[in-house]
Amino acid sequence: MKKEKEDPIEESQQVPENQEQEATPNTETEATADNPLDKLLDDYAKLNDNYMRLLADFDNYKKKTLKEKSDLLKYGGESIVRNLLPIIDDFERAIAHLPEGDDPNKEGFNLIYGKFQKFLTDNGITVIDTDGAVFDTDLHEAVTTFPAPDESMKGKVMDCTQKGYMYRDKVIRYAKVVVAQ
Repeated sequence: MKKEKEDPIEESQQVPENQEQEATPNTETEATADNPLDKLLDDYAKLNDNYMRLLADFDNYKKKTLKEKSDLLKYGGESIVRNLLPIIDDFERAIAHLPEGDDPNKEGFNLIYGKFQKFLTDNGITVIDTDGAVFDTDLHEAVTTFPAPDESMKGKVMDCTQKGYMYRDKVIRYAKVVVAQ
C-alpha cells in the first residue's frame, strides 16, 4: 500500500529503464563502429609516414654516397701530392743555393724542377699567388705581422715564408705569409 502513496513527481522524474538503455548504447555503438576504421586509418597514416621518411632517408643516402665517390675520384691523389710538397720545397731551396754561372749541375736541377712543375700543373696543382696579394684567410696563413711601410700596403702580403698549393679547387696547403699592418 505504501507504493500507492509515493509522490507522483518522483515517479515522473524517473526514466524508464528501456529509455535509459537506448540513449547510451547508441553513442557506444557509434564509437565502436567508427573505432576500427579510425584505427586502420591511423595505422595507414603512420605506415605511410614511415615509408615516406624511409624513402627520403634512402634518397639522401644515395646522394651522399654518389658525392663521396665523385670526391674520391676528384681528390683521390691529394695525399700523394701533399707528400710531394716538402720535396718540392727542398728542391726549390737547393736551386736557390746553387752558385751562379754555367754549372752543369744547375742545368740538371732546373730541368728536373721544370718537369716537377709540369707534372703539378698537368695534375691540377697550382701555387697560391702571394706577391702583393690582399691577405685572404681562405688562402693564406699569417705567420706574423709587420708594420706597413705605407698606407697602400696595409692588409697585404709582404713576404711568403712557405708556398701554398691548391689541388683543383681545394687548398691543400695554406701559404704562410707575413702581413703588413
